[in-house]
Amino acid sequence: MASKQLIVVVSSLLLIGLAFFPSTTATTYPSKPEVHVVVEGMVYCQSCDRHGWSLTGATPIPSAKVSVVCKNNIGQVGYYKTFQANANGYVYAELEGNKMNRALDSPLQNCRVKLVSSPLQKCNLATNVNFGIDGAHLRSEGKSYTSKDYQAVIYAAGPFAFRPAHCPYTTSH
Repeated sequence: MASKQLIVVVSSLLLIGLAFFPSTTATTYPSKPEVHVVVEGMVYCQSCDRHGWSLTGATPIPSAKVSVVCKNNIGQVGYYKTFQANANGYVYAELEGNKMNRALDSPLQNCRVKLVSSPLQKCNLATNVNFGIDGAHLRSEGKSYTSKDYQAVIYAAGPFAFRPAHCPYTTSH
């Protein structure tokens, strides 16, 4: 009976020792950073001198907003978020929390970018330039960014444009 108790005590001490003093032979590998999905693009104010899809003479819109919506392979919305352009009209939209793990849920196939709003009262009518109203699919341009703690695959959308609701009437002679 005493030998059974001794075995239990020794076993308990060994387990406690393992809990407080982890093995020095355990191999740890540096974890790879999670790969982030990013969408970038530009938002402009289309010139009154141009019509259709032309961006000649367009100026960037600071703080314009776009949305990104991603649907899964059966058409259900799995991700939606709006993003604001910087002071140069540039949008860098990190799709944080986007859970697209399978090939069928590829952002290239299932995400679209749309215009939301322009802070400029004189230029706030959304156009369908590059499908800004209908929703533009993402384009792969082979861009990525990698650092020690961050890795991103960067897709492109746009450029998009708002236009003035009213342009001055001009006559040509």
